[in-house]
Amino acid sequence: MGQKLKIAGWISVGALAGALTTVSLQTVARGNMAPLPLEELQQLAAVFGMVKSDYVEPVDEKKLISEAISGMVASLDPHSQYFDKKSFKEFSEGTSGRFVGVGIEISQEDGLVKIVSPIEGSPADRAGLKPNDLITKIDDTAVKGLSLNEAVKRMRGEPKTKVLLTILRKSENRTFPVTIVREEIKTQSVKSKIVEPGYGWIRVSQFQERTVDDFARKIEEMYKQEPQLKGLVLDLRNDPGGLLDAAVALSAAFLPENVTVVTTNGQLEESKFTYKATPQFWRRNSSNDPITRMTAATGGALKKVPLVVLVNEGSASASEIVAGALQDYKRATLMGSQTFGKGSVQTVRQLGPDTALKITTARYYTPNGRAIQAKGIVPEVMLDETENGNVFSALRTREADLEKHLSNGKEAEEKKDPAREKAREEAIKKLEEESKKPVAERRLPEFGSDKDFQLIQALNQLKGLPVKASTTLAERKIEKKED
Repeated sequence: MGQKLKIAGWISVGALAGALTTVSLQTVARGNMAPLPLEELQQLAAVFGMVKSDYVEPVDEKKLISEAISGMVASLDPHSQYFDKKSFKEFSEGTSGRFVGVGIEISQEDGLVKIVSPIEGSPADRAGLKPNDLITKIDDTAVKGLSLNEAVKRMRGEPKTKVLLTILRKSENRTFPVTIVREEIKTQSVKSKIVEPGYGWIRVSQFQERTVDDFARKIEEMYKQEPQLKGLVLDLRNDPGGLLDAAVALSAAFLPENVTVVTTNGQLEESKFTYKATPQFWRRNSSNDPITRMTAATGGALKKVPLVVLVNEGSASASEIVAGALQDYKRATLMGSQTFGKGSVQTVRQLGPDTALKITTARYYTPNGRAIQAKGIVPEVMLDETENGNVFSALRTREADLEKHLSNGKEAEEKKDPAREKAREEAIKKLEEESKKPVAERRLPEFGSDKDFQLIQALNQLKGLPVKASTTLAERKIEKKED
């Protein structure tokens, strides 16, 4: 028996080492790197063989290999990831802004799913669902006790299939069922409005495939409504990022032609690159360039309109690229709080028809050469969340707080700040107190509303009026290592 196991183990070594040697040859060709270590690969194959033969119950060998790959990639940094069939589909939906479902933006309230807004033209919109409606059941499953992700999964499905939602409409004091036929939903990542005569607000919540088209269309509509715009607020708060070409395009909408927007640098030659404010860096086909069309339609107004950019700890990656570029060229005043600090490039390499590897391949640098990674972008004017200060900002996690985060590459690691740790403890106590209040009283005002304190300060900045800057927020610095 022992001899059979030994033979089986060596066969595993041969198969695994052979496959990985092929990868090694490709790696050598791509980056002139050393071959993969055979001894360690033999250990990996030996462990695989022992788990397969000795574990208390049979294990799926495909699952074992998938989990081994996932663990290896996850050990690199928080953003590298192996996509199996399911996660690759979810990732693709996230970047495309398309999914099959009912078409609602949701949050959670008292354990139920609350409709924040039906997506315009979606099945939910056509069915008459309204903001503040509560979903109590999805088909035969009670929503109470489900996580928001679980509720979303139950509402999504295949096109042309039906889902039965039970709705509680408090404003009418009634509960009623609604049957909705699922279809492909195209999410809106851009919102805009004229907040008052002469001043506009445009919010980008994520950089997706349709973001550039939606942004250009919203700006054109805004200038038709208000041709003599005196100031604009670009709202990037809580924008987690997304597609790089979309960030370059949005930056270019405000900047002179052909200037550098962002540079990248990594181990591979192809990762050393400069992205400029020129259509070739974002145009996906020769017949569609929404930024050039918008610039012509508005007479280049966006290149010179007074601009404020709102950012916070939730502004990451692509949104930091836009903020950093506009700050470096002094094209805008940045207001809010220090951004997340995700200044690394992830490249998705497809491994098969429905699996892929998302791996960190480079770091981002602003036009002036500032590293974004683990530092972020620091606004010129620090703003509290509300008129009464920052309620929960100390609880928010930034890149530098994540385990195994990639270093800045230029400066030493950020050290734990005792004052910040104390602020976190105080914020936790506040959170416990706030949680005892009615939901309507403890929620921060919606971005873009007339009670949005930071937006009000941004408008004051554009008008030359006094701004209520924060007296407590300060840049989180990266300390230099001592020699």
